[in-house]
Amino acid sequence: MQRSPLPALQAAVLVLATALLAHAPARAGHRGIAHPPGHPVQLSIVDEDAGDSVLQAWPDGRRQWVAGTPGHRYAVRMTNASDRRVLVVLSVDGVNAISGETAHPSQTGYVLGPWQTVRIDGWRKSMSDVARFVFTDHADAYASRTGRPGNVGVIGIAVFDEARPRLEARPLIGRADGKASRAEDAPAAPVADAGARASRAIAAEESEVQTLGTGHGERAWSPVSQTHFARASSRPMQVTELRYDARHRLVAMGIMPRHPHAPSEPRAFPSGFVADPPGWR
Repeated sequence: MQRSPLPALQAAVLVLATALLAHAPARAGHRGIAHPPGHPVQLSIVDEDAGDSVLQAWPDGRRQWVAGTPGHRYAVRMTNASDRRVLVVLSVDGVNAISGETAHPSQTGYVLGPWQTVRIDGWRKSMSDVARFVFTDHADAYASRTGRPGNVGVIGIAVFDEARPRLEARPLIGRADGKASRAEDAPAAPVADAGARASRAIAAEESEVQTLGTGHGERAWSPVSQTHFARASSRPMQVTELRYDARHRLVAMGIMPRHPHAPSEPRAFPSGFVADPPGWR
């Protein structure tokens, strides 16, 4: 996708709002969801060629990994677990999934309404279609083919809160030294994307052994509309990343067991239909 002709400041507040999803909801499990405590957006990867199953996330220190299957199409599922609108800038292999630019938190993104879940199936090609995300060889990844292989294997989101109308200023309680107590006096929070930059540096170092990337698949219908969104801050309130690679590499790295066991948790609905009783004819 070509760069927007809009000025940078204006482009930063023009975002794409996802339309009502036509997909059936994926079979969810907390094992496949990246949702740091206190953060509003849950991130998970859905394998669309494996019955819409949510890929299990495997922890490795502060990072989480999912095992992709070469040739399988996938979707990025995001759930806004808050009561307010948020803007989510989606990066796949270090590339903005809407604009095609090398990803940065200041760029365009998807707006999620309160409690909304969306599935992003591919690289945005227009307001009506995408090129499907598909697990493919590192060399065939879209980022690699466009000369940006350093961050292949990382899916990330930067989440922004929406600015609220400013209320009329009220008198402040003075301190003994005559200075008013203001929230602005508090020290600035550390830059939220510092951890993301560190992770991207690690990804670049490991690109020689990374085997999977995300390809530019077939075109698919995926309509969206445009809306305005004013960010409450230039810093994202949440940055979350999921690493991915082929199963054999995750096993070799000691992240994933060679023979993972199926979960043995009790289920309310263990089977689909009522069986005949013994002796029934």
